Amino acid sequence: MTKQTSDIDLSNSSDSSYHIPVLLHETIQGLAIKPNGVYVDATFGGGGHSREILKLLGDNGKLFVFDQDADAKKNVPEDNRVVFIQQNFRHLQKFLRVQKITKVDAILADLGVSSHQFDEAERGFSIRFDGALDMRMDVRQTKTAAEVIATYSASQLHKLFERYGEVTNAKTLAKTIVSKRQTALIETIRQFKQAVAEDVKGNPNKYFAQVFQALRIEVNDEMGALQELLASSIDLLNTNGRIAIITFHSLEDRIVKNFFKNGALEQQEADEVFGTRPNNPLKIVTKKPIVASEEELKRNTRSRSAKLRVAEKIL
Repeated sequence: MTKQTSDIDLSNSSDSSYHIPVLLHETIQGLAIKPNGVYVDATFGGGGHSREILKLLGDNGKLFVFDQDADAKKNVPEDNRVVFIQQNFRHLQKFLRVQKITKVDAILADLGVSSHQFDEAERGFSIRFDGALDMRMDVRQTKTAAEVIATYSASQLHKLFERYGEVTNAKTLAKTIVSKRQTALIETIRQFKQAVAEDVKGNPNKYFAQVFQALRIEVNDEMGALQELLASSIDLLNTNGRIAIITFHSLEDRIVKNFFKNGALEQQEADEVFGTRPNNPLKIVTKKPIVASEEELKRNTRSRSAKLRVAEKIL
């Protein structure tokens, strides 16, 4: 899961290898940018999407960019239309209010992990390196993957590996971890791989990628953060404002799909007397999720799991 994409000029980026945004043109088109509008890139990363938004903004337009990773600040362009906020997007509404912003014209969130994070061994995101089992997107938080491995019960580990990683032998893996941690430290990627080597099924790289994805999602409470972002978007968006979400995991996509369909995180109950449901404040713009073209897939294989959904606030 990472942010990537098509032909974008990254010459203005402080680090062009940091981030190549997926579904770039489709996303920008879906946002329906107005020159004097107020926009939010909730997952700034390397700034690929943001630079394209800025091309369409006039002098009076404004772009607020969020990223919980302090490294992303290095990629913020010198542009007085841009405000960088180092926070998780679950706190979008709170920190926009600090900036005296109560309404915006569009919100974008690309839920992939940046290549930059995968390429830093000490961050513990990638199975390619040895390093601490960290996986924190925001190093200010305390929970790490090592803590999850050391403290979660077998049932908790089973649930997260099954749900977030679709690991086929999640229950067995969880039992092995609980057993091995009694007699050995499991604090690094190498130690973890050695501890669970007997449980690896199929291709080891694919297996560990699924396991690490599950740990990363748990450490960063990615599903909870997404739900909070979606819930706050209704109040934040102007009428005719849009929200565009790019997902890389079936659970993420299902949450977004259902939210756009219902206008709420949970399906609204029908009125007991009249049988009517509350009006959905959102209109779905993308009837089916937009996926990468064959051309983009050839340039960037990591875009294969990306799905873009767009909705517009109508009430």
